[in-house]
Amino acid sequence: MRTGWADGPEFVTQCPIRPGGSYTYRFTIQGQEGTLWWHAHSSWLRATVYGALIIRPRLGESYPFPKPNLETPIVLGQWWDANPIDVVREATRTGAAPNVSDAYTINAQPGDLYKCSSKDTTIIPIDAGETNLLRVINAALNQPLFFAVANHKLTVVGADATYIKPFTTSVLMLGAGQTTDVLIKADQRPVRYYMAARAYQSAQNVPFDNTTTTAILEYKSSKKGNAPKPIMPSLPAYNDTNTVTAFSRSFRSPRKVQVPTEINESLFFTIGLGLNNCPPNFRRSRCQGPNGTRLAASMNNVSFMLPRSISLLQAHQQGIPGVFTTDFPGTPPVKFDYTGNVSRTLFQPITGTKLYKLKFGSRVQVVLQGTSIIAPENHPIHLHGYDFYIIADGFGNFNPKRDTSKFNLVDPPLRNTVAVPANGWAVIRFVADNPGVWLMHCHLDVHITWGLAMAFLVENGFGELQSLPAPPSDLPLC
Repeated sequence: MRTGWADGPEFVTQCPIRPGGSYTYRFTIQGQEGTLWWHAHSSWLRATVYGALIIRPRLGESYPFPKPNLETPIVLGQWWDANPIDVVREATRTGAAPNVSDAYTINAQPGDLYKCSSKDTTIIPIDAGETNLLRVINAALNQPLFFAVANHKLTVVGADATYIKPFTTSVLMLGAGQTTDVLIKADQRPVRYYMAARAYQSAQNVPFDNTTTTAILEYKSSKKGNAPKPIMPSLPAYNDTNTVTAFSRSFRSPRKVQVPTEINESLFFTIGLGLNNCPPNFRRSRCQGPNGTRLAASMNNVSFMLPRSISLLQAHQQGIPGVFTTDFPGTPPVKFDYTGNVSRTLFQPITGTKLYKLKFGSRVQVVLQGTSIIAPENHPIHLHGYDFYIIADGFGNFNPKRDTSKFNLVDPPLRNTVAVPANGWAVIRFVADNPGVWLMHCHLDVHITWGLAMAFLVENGFGELQSLPAPPSDLPLC
C-alpha cells in the first residue's frame, strides 16, 4: 500500500535498473500471509530471475491449520536452451510466435525425464507421518501448469498470500504467476514418489512444450542405493479444461468477507489475441504470423505500448504531458460475439498507451471476457497493487441478465491473478484504495510482449495516508 515505487514493471513504475546499477525495493506487508514471489519485470528476464517471497504469521500467531513439520518452496520454472532475450527479440523481429521452451523445472532442475539431467533432480526428503507445507509457485514464463505428487493427496490451504477454506485434491493447476499452498502428509509406503508438472494447454493447434518436469518426494526410511524407480503420478490430459474448472471453483475464503457491493465503476474488458497487417515498409521476413501478418494481443482492442523514456508513474507524479492518455475504454469499442466466429475486420487492434483513471476509494467491478480471435486460451490476468475477489467465472459470452445470479458475494477467494477460462469470462471486484499507476496484464509474458495489458491510474485521496509519496532517491534513471 502506497509503495508503488517498489512495484517494479519497467516503464510503468520505474525505468529498468541499468547494467551494474542497483535499486532497493522498500515496501510494507499489510494483511497478507503465505506465499508470494518476486521476479524481474523487464522483457523476458523473468524467465530466470525470480524467487519465493514467504510471509509467515506474526510472532506469537499461528497458521489457521495444524503447524506442519516442515515447509518447502516448490518453484516451477520454464527453460530455453537459449538466451530468452534472444528468443523474444527474434519473435519481435519476425512477428511470429516465439520458440517454445525446451524444459520445465522444479526448484531450477528439470528432473529425471530429460537427457543428462537426472543426477541433479530436486529431492524433497520427508519422514513417515510428517506433514510438509509445499509452497507451490508457477514461475513459468508462458505456461499454466498441472502439478501432482504420486499416491498423495494435497490439501489446499492458501493461494496468492491469502488463506482459503481447505479442500483436498490430487492435482493442482497454477496459472503463470499464481501461488498455491498445500499440505501433504507422508502417509504412504516409505519409498520414493515423483512430484511432476506439465502443461495445461487450453489453446488448440498451438505449439507448446509437452515435456514433464519431476522432483522426488523421498521417505527418509526408503532403501538407498538400489532403490526402485520413483512412482509416477497420473497427470491430466494437456487440454483437460474440466479438471481445471472443478479445481478453480473449489476456492473459497475461510469465512464471510466484505465484498464491495455498491459499484462505482462497472468495467468490461475483452482480452485476447489479434493480428496486425504487415506494414508497407516491412519485408516479408518481418511478417511471419498467420497469412503474412504480425501477431498481436489487446484489451478492449487496445494493444498496450510502454513508454520508452520515462515511467508512467513518474509522468503522472511529475505532470509530464504526452506520455500517456487516460481514455482507455471502459467497455469494448465494438460489441460482437466474443467467443463465436469473429469477423476478420475485428482482428487488428489499435496501439496506444491508454490508462483508465479511478477516483480513490472507487468500488470497481471488472468483467474479463476472453475472445476466440486466433486461439481462445486460458489467460492468467494479474493486477499489480491489489488483491481482488473473484466472484464468478464461466464459459461463452458474459450475460449480465443470466450470469449475475452466479455471483458469490459471501465467501469468494481473494487473489492477485485470475485464470480467465478459455473462451470464457471471470468477474473480479476490488476497492481502489492504493494510489498510483498499476499494470493489469496477462501473466503469459509472450502476451504482454504483444500488448495484452492496460494500466489503472488511481488518483490520490485526502491527506498523506491516501496519497502517493515522493519517489525514493535511488529510483533508476532512464
